[in-house]
Amino acid sequence: MRFLFFLFSLLLPISAHAACEGQDLRANLTPEIQSELQAAIANTPFTEGNHWIATKDDAVLHLIGTLHTSDPRMGAVVKRLTPVLSEADAFYFEVTQDEIKAFEQSLAKDMSPVMITSGPTLIELMPEEDWAALSSGLADRGIPSWMAAKMRPWFLSMMLGIPPCMTQDPDADYGMDARLTDMANEYDIPQHSLEQVEDLMTMFNSHPIEKQVQSLVRMADAFAGSEDQLATMANAYIEEQHGQIIQLARLQGRETSGLSQEIFDEEWDGFENQLLIERNNNWMKHILNIQDQTAVIAVGAGHLSDEHGLLNQLQSAGYTLTRAPF
Repeated sequence: MRFLFFLFSLLLPISAHAACEGQDLRANLTPEIQSELQAAIANTPFTEGNHWIATKDDAVLHLIGTLHTSDPRMGAVVKRLTPVLSEADAFYFEVTQDEIKAFEQSLAKDMSPVMITSGPTLIELMPEEDWAALSSGLADRGIPSWMAAKMRPWFLSMMLGIPPCMTQDPDADYGMDARLTDMANEYDIPQHSLEQVEDLMTMFNSHPIEKQVQSLVRMADAFAGSEDQLATMANAYIEEQHGQIIQLARLQGRETSGLSQEIFDEEWDGFENQLLIERNNNWMKHILNIQDQTAVIAVGAGHLSDEHGLLNQLQSAGYTLTRAPF
């Protein structure tokens, strides 16, 4: 998330601060969606709790579910967590802030990981009416169509997932990850990455660009971020209901996409497999090697729940799990 905001600052002027003021969508869910949401959560392991402790032998792992975007309520959370987490031997993030900064510097010189540098642009790769519809959402985010036409489809879909108000907030990326990084720096605790940014770029670009364009066209409406969606996600996060974030995104995405159940499930399963399942499995290889220390594992809260989530995988690996105060 942080390098997305860097790209906005690199490619586009950042405006003055404009706060996002959305409404929590959960208050107005239809009875049908509410029932479906509750059923999905009931069948999903570990849908609650942003702080879990996993222990096995001499390893003590504090798993902290994070939100990458800023929320003023996080300040009190960090204050409560500091007495415990500041005693850790190491912090493990998805990617450390230092490595993100290094990638940002390389990206300033070579934009090819996120931009189309040769061959047809998106204008040439998708129907005219689809590009026109897509351009409207991009304009709201201050992205001119000539620039967006050269963005890789997966990257453009992520840009669309950022509500327009966030593109005008220079502090929007000061989320829980950044705050925990500050804690680790303050207490001089070593920091490690569970993955490399370059590996993420390789994964995102692994599908042919034609397939990426197809998914972008299909899911543009489903992944168009709004202030209401941001408010809903932030509230659910602070309430430690991270399972709701994923399940509600799936249900609302299905409704707004206009796709058939079969096609939507195909797209959603691809998204989930790439962004959650594959990455969780890769992270577990590193996490299971953490021994004889107390470590903090700070990753997006959406990576905690479900059968493929970190908590369930740790339990299956013989760790004892205890929910802790957040």
